[in-house]
Amino acid sequence: MAMETDVGELLHQRGWRTAFTVAERVNAWAALVSVVERGYDDDIYEYTNDLYCRNWLHEAWLLLDEHIVQLWTPRIKALDDRYRAATVDDGQALAQFHRLPSPDLWWWRRHPCILTGDLGRSLRSAGAVGIDVDLDTA
Repeated sequence: MAMETDVGELLHQRGWRTAFTVAERVNAWAALVSVVERGYDDDIYEYTNDLYCRNWLHEAWLLLDEHIVQLWTPRIKALDDRYRAATVDDGQALAQFHRLPSPDLWWWRRHPCILTGDLGRSLRSAGAVGIDVDLDTA
């Protein structure tokens, strides 16, 4: 197993745009979860781009030293639980806009419960069901 800096560099060599740290990707996942809980109103393409922070964590976990995994896993599990609570299990709507990765990347088969803004309009057009909130008029 590798240390955090080694994993960040290895994933960068495999195609990630930079050599991220675990803290950077956990913070990005936390920020996305918080926005999803309030109502993500950016567009579908920004949303799918934002989901990749969780992909990075998934890939890194397979490579990281066990000590680092144990250190960060409780925080990631808590964020995962919050994301699940703020989203609906639905692998169909998002698939209309983005090729879904393997089933073990479960966050790709969920969409926000609160459907608002550009993302909400796109997902509703693909048959998504959720709480219909239009923050533009709130």
